[in-house]
Amino acid sequence: MLTYVASIPLSTRSLTRLSELIRGRRAVLGGRWRLPAHEQALMTLAHLRNGDTLTRLAAGFAVSVSTVWRYLREAIDLLAGHAWDLARAAARATRLAYAIIDGTPVPIDRVADQRPYHSGKHRRHGVNVQILADPAGRLVWASPALPGAVHDLTTARSHGLIDALTTARVMTFAGKGYQGAGGTVWTPFKRQPQRPKLSARQKQVNRHHAKIRALGERAVAVLKTWKILTKLRCSPHHATAIIAAITVLQHTEDDRYSR
Repeated sequence: MLTYVASIPLSTRSLTRLSELIRGRRAVLGGRWRLPAHEQALMTLAHLRNGDTLTRLAAGFAVSVSTVWRYLREAIDLLAGHAWDLARAAARATRLAYAIIDGTPVPIDRVADQRPYHSGKHRRHGVNVQILADPAGRLVWASPALPGAVHDLTTARSHGLIDALTTARVMTFAGKGYQGAGGTVWTPFKRQPQRPKLSARQKQVNRHHAKIRALGERAVAVLKTWKILTKLRCSPHHATAIIAAITVLQHTEDDRYSR
């Protein structure tokens, strides 16, 4: 087996925070551990950010694959436990000039019942994740994962995202897939069948709307820099914890929403 040194494009803030969480957990549990806390944290970051597989991590850290799996699950669950709930995310959004919501599919390859997870739009199996972004395109909140066959608007309503933003009176921009959301959600004009074409004014409004929504797409792109989301090779039931853990780490990286 050949090994090599690899880099992880993250700051030491993420390593420090995760290491502290792991040390705190170990202090409660007691006992002895195969790896120091900072190495378990480093292993987790390599898995989430670089998408390193369990086999590769086992070789790199000189432990068994089963040990890697246990360490990753523990660290991911620790991070997920510190993720914001929707109420806190909506409270944060009230401080923004406006917010942006968007949906993104996360591909998966292990599904027992394939039909609910198959997206006809994207023609692949996956889960649907809703993103809440600020005007600078930073990730504020990511929703729990639902099967990929669920429509964006249905997903947002299922999580209570539309109601939460409306109750908080947050002006929110969203794409055409959210038409009919109501509340404080603004969507672009959409030409309906058997109706006249959009007017010049409506087209201009749509152009300005698209420029704002592009910032939300930036937040989605930032989320996808975590290579594990290229294709999840685990049960879809673990997707929510992974998304939540990544959100906590991204807030730490941004050093804006980490507190």
